[in-house]
Amino acid sequence: MEGALLAAAALRVNGYPALVMDLEAVHDDDHVVALYREHGLWGGIAKSNYAGLRFRAPVYRTLRELALSYFEHYYNLRGERTLRAYSAAVKLSRFDSQDWMTSEEDVWCVAEYLVEARHYPLFPQKVASKLPRLDRRSYEAGMHGSVKH
Repeated sequence: MEGALLAAAALRVNGYPALVMDLEAVHDDDHVVALYREHGLWGGIAKSNYAGLRFRAPVYRTLRELALSYFEHYYNLRGERTLRAYSAAVKLSRFDSQDWMTSEEDVWCVAEYLVEARHYPLFPQKVASKLPRLDRRSYEAGMHGSVKH
């Protein structure tokens, strides 16, 4: 989330609204993406140890299209495809009174709001239960450049 907040703040300073979207997962961490629009199309900026969960050029007509662009790259350490839902765009200006851009304290108010925000499923549960695991080559490619602990 920290990377998305930094990107949203940078976008705001450059004249864009500060917007984020939560990508919701099962058996995995959620992922937060800073959103921007150009010519009516959505793009995203995020930070991740997984190579495919980062920047998206503004070529997506809807937030659902943008969220689906992360699907193939969203998996856990067991190789399970874990992305299930996405939230509406959240205007971070609602947290200006908590100084979300400049606070030296954690801004849990944003994370808590994202957890409670309405999410939209990407596909039916019966589809999710039959998803194949990621193949080894795709798994290793997605981990390229990740931070090793």
